[in-house]
Amino acid sequence: MIKSMTGFGRCLETVGGKDILVEIKSVNHRYYEFSARVPRAYGYLEEKLKGFLQGRISRGKVEVGVTVYNASAENESIEVNRDVAKQYISALRSANEELGLTDDLTLSKLMRLPDIFNVRKAEDDEDAVWESVKTVAGKALDNFIAMREAEGRKMRDDVLSRLEYITELVGKIEQKSPETTEKYRKRLYDKLSDILNDKNIDEQRIVTEAAIFSEKTAVDEETVRLRSHIHQCRELLDSDEAVGRKLDFLIQEFNREANTIGSKAQDIEITKIVVELKSEIEKIREQIQNIE
Repeated sequence: MIKSMTGFGRCLETVGGKDILVEIKSVNHRYYEFSARVPRAYGYLEEKLKGFLQGRISRGKVEVGVTVYNASAENESIEVNRDVAKQYISALRSANEELGLTDDLTLSKLMRLPDIFNVRKAEDDEDAVWESVKTVAGKALDNFIAMREAEGRKMRDDVLSRLEYITELVGKIEQKSPETTEKYRKRLYDKLSDILNDKNIDEQRIVTEAAIFSEKTAVDEETVRLRSHIHQCRELLDSDEAVGRKLDFLIQEFNREANTIGSKAQDIEITKIVVELKSEIEKIREQIQNIE
């Protein structure tokens, strides 16, 4: 199943005593490009996340955001900074005496002052934290992949419908091409008849000229290759692998054949069909640029 390179996935859960939020988003990019926003204390998670996601994402500019909060105070201890408190009390009472203020200093007022408390956190077990984050990241990744697949199905349906139309256009070109040669042969015959005042005409010369023209303007090889490319494209769209690069190369071949047919065309109707053909190829190219 093809996937879009655009996607978003999110998961918020409490695991291992921590509230963990993981968000994954991506846009199209030629290769796999990874960046992450993680809390400074958990910087070691970045490289682990990069490898974890790369196992399921082959292309796209991927950005991951992680936040980690302690859901309980089990790993934290709070202490009163007694030295700081004593200095606050001494300074405030000294100011009271000098300025003649009422001493209404209470514990509730003292605790509002900066640096009165020290919050100490126990050192995290990096392996345990990673296992917790990986659990949440895995669920966010599932949501992310599901969105990519949903977008991919829409893109696949659109490309298939355009391939169907391109097949019709190729059929029209194949039908028109022999008619062009026959019209040329008739015009050549009529022109020579006028020049020679209806005298005997060398039929073989006309056949030879028509054959030369036919060889120069024949597009059989190009239409056969186009049909082959259409078949390959359909097969790739049903593949379970990442096929974006292969489709990108294949669509270049589509354009090559269309351009060759356009350069050979000596008929205004075929030229119009080629213009329509190239328009559809361009629409497919725009779609596959976002396929993983």
